[in-house]
Amino acid sequence: MKICATTVGETGGDALSMTLNLGYLVSTLIFLVFFAVTLAVQMASKRYHPLTYWLVVVATTTVGTTTSDYLDRTVGLGYVVTSIMLLTAVIAVLVAWRLTTGAIGVDRITTRRNELFYWLTIVVSNTLGTALGDFTASTAGVGFENGALIFAGLIALVAVAHLFTKAPQAILFWAAYVLTRPLGATLGDTLTKPHAQGGLALGRFASTFAIAALMVVIVFLNHRANSTSGQRKPS
Repeated sequence: MKICATTVGETGGDALSMTLNLGYLVSTLIFLVFFAVTLAVQMASKRYHPLTYWLVVVATTTVGTTTSDYLDRTVGLGYVVTSIMLLTAVIAVLVAWRLTTGAIGVDRITTRRNELFYWLTIVVSNTLGTALGDFTASTAGVGFENGALIFAGLIALVAVAHLFTKAPQAILFWAAYVLTRPLGATLGDTLTKPHAQGGLALGRFASTFAIAALMVVIVFLNHRANSTSGQRKPS
């Protein structure tokens, strides 16, 4: 579901900023409003609602896409500087979360303060992930398809570490969470970029709607399978 969400974030963000030619700044402001509205609804809820939760996740990926592109391209910081800056920001947020609450929650978020840190970390990490994906595919010259394979392999390594080592679970969780974003970015670009750039040229809006529909089906099936678990706002 998260990979679908990050891929939708890439194609959806590019659809507004590039296909509709709104630009990165205007698109970022639009997605910030979308994020603020969905987050307000999520924060007001006392229980976990799949639709609301995953709308916020999608909102973080879209705003992360256009924010990263704005810093990389419009401001001119470049992928390397932007990635370093955002990685520092992710670490700073996690450290502040740990110092403020005493722990970094990953499996259950039940307080307002933890939830604020949770979503702040997601927004920054998704912005970082976009920059990492673009850097790998473009600056490093790996290409979109190979970039997707690299990030999928890194997520697999995190899974191995989770299963067979005693590495801190919070660190592994956020490592995997960050890596889903560049994976989604490279997958989205693989679908939408022109053939000359190594993409499939499927169209940004068509790809966004198709992946969003797939995501809705997966969310529904997952919720149905866990409807008796009584979860409250899981991460």
